[in-house]
Amino acid sequence: MFVDTHMHEMTCSKDSFLKLEEMVEIAREKGLGAICITDHDDMGLKEYAAEYSKKTGFPIFVGIEFFSLQGDIIAFGIEEYPDERISAQDFIDLVKAQGGFCFAAHPFRNNRRGLEEHLREVKGLDGLEVLNGSTSVEACQKAARYAQELGLCTMGSSDCHVPEKVGVCATWFPEEVKTMEEFMQALKKGGMKPAYYEEGAYHILEVQ
Repeated sequence: MFVDTHMHEMTCSKDSFLKLEEMVEIAREKGLGAICITDHDDMGLKEYAAEYSKKTGFPIFVGIEFFSLQGDIIAFGIEEYPDERISAQDFIDLVKAQGGFCFAAHPFRNNRRGLEEHLREVKGLDGLEVLNGSTSVEACQKAARYAQELGLCTMGSSDCHVPEKVGVCATWFPEEVKTMEEFMQALKKGGMKPAYYEEGAYHILEVQ
């Protein structure tokens, strides 16, 4: 099953041009099994996403992309999050205290929003985004090397803000997930692999 694990919807991510309805439509066309809304420092779409997911029968999981003092971190399985920037370690600790899962978003993107070398300092991070649809190949390759070195899960995401980016990269899950509970169980179980969309199908990338 392929899931786009890092996406932005325009209601709460003001730099996005995507509505949830359009995201689901494109995701289905590309063969995604679910999508994740990870807006910037906000989980305000959670209730509407749950309603729309029930209406359409398409799984939508809401997390957050939190801009810590050291860089962006994607988190799932939390109810509470800070309303101001805090350190990456403090945010990771907050996620783990709530039984959540978190991974570094585009850790080596050239925009000062990745954890970069702080990856070696923080404790408790679950994974790294090693394929990001809005990040250079070189930066993604470096993230893959760090994931191997640090023994972290490898994630793939589109990081979409516009229609043409929806689902360009995704994460392969070894089992079907329909509910948030199943999604969280699968994340913690591990075994995910990054994937990219090309010529009408998803292709799993084996990180060496």
